[in-house]
Amino acid sequence: MENLILEPTDKTLKINFEAEKGFLEMEGVSYPERTWHFFQTLNAWLKSYISEIGKPVTLDLKLQYLNSTSTKYLMDFLEILEEFYARGGKVRVNWYYEKGDDMEEMGNEFAEDIDLPLELILYN
Repeated sequence: MENLILEPTDKTLKINFEAEKGFLEMEGVSYPERTWHFFQTLNAWLKSYISEIGKPVTLDLKLQYLNSTSTKYLMDFLEILEEFYARGGKVRVNWYYEKGDDMEEMGNEFAEDIDLPLELILYN
C-alpha cells in the first residue's frame, strides 16, 4: 500500500500517512472550498489501510484552525478509527495544542465524543 502525502496549502492540511509504520499525521489549517473531497481522499486511504494492513495506528494531530465543515469531516475520520478500535484494532491519537490555543478546547470536545485513546499534548 502506498503512503499518502499531501503538501499543505494556505487552506489545506499537510498530510503524511505512512502505511508501513501505521503513522498518520495531519498538520496546519483546514478550510478548503471542497472539504468533502479533501477528506474523502483521507477516509478512503484509511479504510484501505484498515482492510489491507490492519496494523496499529498512531494519529498525530497538530491543528491550528479547522472551519466547522472540516471539524465535521475530521469527526467522520475519527469514527472510522473508532470502529477499527472497537473491533480490537490498536489506535492512539495524539492531539497537540499550544498554550492558550482554541485547539485545546476542541481536543477535549473530541475526546468526550469518541471512544478512542486520545491524549492532549502541550507543545511550544
